[in-house]
Amino acid sequence: QQEAMASTGLQLIGFTGAVTGWVVGIAATALPQWKVTAFIGNNILTSEVIWEGIWMNCIYQTTGHMQCKTYDSMLALPADIQAARALMCFAIFLGMLSILLTCCGLKCTTCARDDQYTKTSIALTGGILFIATGLCILIPVSWTAHTIISDFYNPLVPTAHKKELGQAIYLGWAAAVVLILGGALLSSNCPQSERDYRRGYGRNLMPNKATAPPKPTSGGSLPMKEYV
Repeated sequence: QQEAMASTGLQLIGFTGAVTGWVVGIAATALPQWKVTAFIGNNILTSEVIWEGIWMNCIYQTTGHMQCKTYDSMLALPADIQAARALMCFAIFLGMLSILLTCCGLKCTTCARDDQYTKTSIALTGGILFIATGLCILIPVSWTAHTIISDFYNPLVPTAHKKELGQAIYLGWAAAVVLILGGALLSSNCPQSERDYRRGYGRNLMPNKATAPPKPTSGGSLPMKEYV
């Protein structure tokens, strides 16, 4: 019973962490701070900061005024931004599917409680999907970060066009790590074979032979009625 409670606790921790990472991934997708203006050169004082995201770019002024504009053409965007759009949207959908599956597979829920093999298999599938969700977030975030760093150290890129890593990049990395760890915890409780579950169920129903009362033996003698 203690082992079952510990397994249920690990499942809840993994599920909570994975859902948290999924929510953080949604926030990273919506935020425009993927690429931020780099303050380099002789003049480090500027009256505005430019943010570039995967959906829009924004100009934030020191007066507190901010103006955002969505991209007019998707085909005119760089390859990393197009890939980030597709993979982040797919990660959000995959994370939602993972949550639905894992809710059915958690030991603390009543779904498919009579079939422990199916229930554990569903939880394992949900954990694997959470890991895939984390990888779908990790790929575009790391790709965009690599592009930013490469352009920053490229002497052929003008100083005004160089960017730095924004807050959304760090949020994406954090979301990917939490999703992968949460999925790993959910996948750590691998299901046994269906035959093992049936054997365990049969052992629970059959009486214990060690504690069963001994059968009366005749000791090799004939029944009493034979003497009459």
